[in-house]
Amino acid sequence: MALKGLDIFKLTPKTNCKDCGNPTCMAFAMKVAQGAIELGKCPHLSEEAKTQLGDAAAPPMKKIEIGKGEDKFTLGGETVLFRHDKTFVSKNLFAVAVCEDSIDKKLPDVRRVDYDRLGERMYVEFLNVIDKGDADKFADTAKKAAAEGRGVILETADAAAAEKALAVAGDRVILNGANAANYERFAEIAGERAALGVSGKTLDELYDTVAALEKLGFKNLILDVTGETVKDTFAAAVQARRAALKDNDRTFGYPSIVNLHKLAKGEAHLQTALASVFTLKYGSIIIMSEMEYAQALPLYGLRQNIYTDPQKPMKVEPGIYPIGGADENSICVTTVDFALTYFVVSGELERSGVPLNLLISDAGGYSVLTAWAAGKLSAGSIAKFMKDFDIEGKIKSRTLVIPGKVAVLKGEIEEKLAGWKVVVAPNEAVELVKFFREFKS
Repeated sequence: MALKGLDIFKLTPKTNCKDCGNPTCMAFAMKVAQGAIELGKCPHLSEEAKTQLGDAAAPPMKKIEIGKGEDKFTLGGETVLFRHDKTFVSKNLFAVAVCEDSIDKKLPDVRRVDYDRLGERMYVEFLNVIDKGDADKFADTAKKAAAEGRGVILETADAAAAEKALAVAGDRVILNGANAANYERFAEIAGERAALGVSGKTLDELYDTVAALEKLGFKNLILDVTGETVKDTFAAAVQARRAALKDNDRTFGYPSIVNLHKLAKGEAHLQTALASVFTLKYGSIIIMSEMEYAQALPLYGLRQNIYTDPQKPMKVEPGIYPIGGADENSICVTTVDFALTYFVVSGELERSGVPLNLLISDAGGYSVLTAWAAGKLSAGSIAKFMKDFDIEGKIKSRTLVIPGKVAVLKGEIEEKLAGWKVVVAPNEAVELVKFFREFKS
C-alpha cells in the first residue's frame, strides 16, 4: 500500500510549529507523502516513527549504489513503468562478458567505445567476469578487469572462487551467483563489500530467494532475470518490474540483470536488437558478448533518448565545431543548439566534404523556427554569441551562412555584424550538400 499523508500525520507529534517549514503537521505529512520533503526534516518525529515510515516512504524500487563517491554507479529508484508518466531515474548500464581466455582479445574494442555525446560519457560501464572453474584464473581476470577503471560483475556460483575474486575486484562490484541453494553463504561473502546478484530457475524461485535474503537483512540486491529463452527473460523482466511498481510488491523492487551473452550466443545482430528491447523493458544492466563502436552508437543514442527528461530538450554545448578539416579560413555556418538539429545539419555538412566552421549558439534547446518565435534565435543573440566566443579573433572568414527558415534575419544580422557577408542556406538540411559543393564565397 502506498504511503499516504494521513499515515504520517498519525505518527507526527501535533506541535503546530514551523520547525519543518510548514505551519501544521498535516501540511508536513502531505509534503512527505508527495516526496517534496524528507521525514528527517521534522525535529519532533521519534526514531521509532522514522523507522516505521522510512521504508514506506521510499520508492517501490530500491535504489542500489555500486561503489562510493563520484565513481559510484546508481541503479533502480524507479517509480513509474513508462517514460511518458515521469522521467526515469537511473539509466541502464552496459557490460561485456569476459573470461581468462577472452579478456585480452575483447579489451581493445571495449576501450574504443568511449566518447562524449551531448555532455554524457558513453562507454562500457561493467566487465562481466565469468568463472570457468579455475579460482586463481578467475581472480586474476577479475583483477585485470578492475584495472580498466570499470565496474566488475563476478559471475560464479562457487563460494571459494567468489571470495578470492572479490578480494581483488576493486570497489565497484556485483557478485552475481546467489541462488536458492547458496544464498546464505553468498550474502556472507558479499556483506557490505558488493551488491549481490540473485537468480532462480523460475520467477517463483527467484521471488522466494529474494524474500529469504531480505529476512536475513540483506537488501543490496540485483535480480538476474535471464531465463532459458528470450521469451522467458522478457516475461520475467516485465513481470518483476510491474510487480514492484504497479502492485507495490517490494520483494521484486530491485534493479535487474539481463545476460544477452547467454541468450544471443554471439550473434551480433540479434544481440544488438535484444539490447535495444531490454533498454526499453527493463534491463538495469545488459550484458553483451562484445561491444563494437558501430554497435554502440545506436544503443547509447537510444539509451540517452529514453533516460533523458522529456520536458528538457537535449542540447549541444554552444561553441565552434570544425567540420571537414575546417580551419580559420573556412566559412561559418550557424544553427541552434537543439541536439536533433545539430546532428542532422552536421551530418549533411560532413557529407558535403567542404571545410566549414559550424557555430552553435544558445537557443534554449529549441528547433530553428521555435527558437526564432520565442526570441531565442535573433540577430542580437547571434551577435552576442560572436562576441562572447571571439569569433572574429579566431576565424578570418567573414562569410556567415544562416538557416533558410530564418531568412528574415539576414538584414538585421548584417547590421549587427559589420563587415560580414550573410548568406541564406536552403530550408531543408538534405539540400545542404549540393548547396555547399556549388557555393562560391
